[in-house]
Amino acid sequence: MGYALCTGYCYCCKRVFSFNPVRVPSIRVDGVKEPFCRSCIERANPERIKRGLEPIYIAPDAYEAVDERELG
Repeated sequence: MGYALCTGYCYCCKRVFSFNPVRVPSIRVDGVKEPFCRSCIERANPERIKRGLEPIYIAPDAYEAVDERELG
């Protein structure tokens, strides 16, 4: 059994960070899943709430390694 941890750039701030590729908050841009770092989500959520939108959910393991069996 193994684990996987992705490293990439946050779509918003462009900083490098590590994340669980299955659970990280992301959007699709031209068919490509683009991840967001925890800091950007935490900054965006209060603004979303002010505008009457639901906050973006951050899974407890969004920034931790994922069991290889969960990868598709």
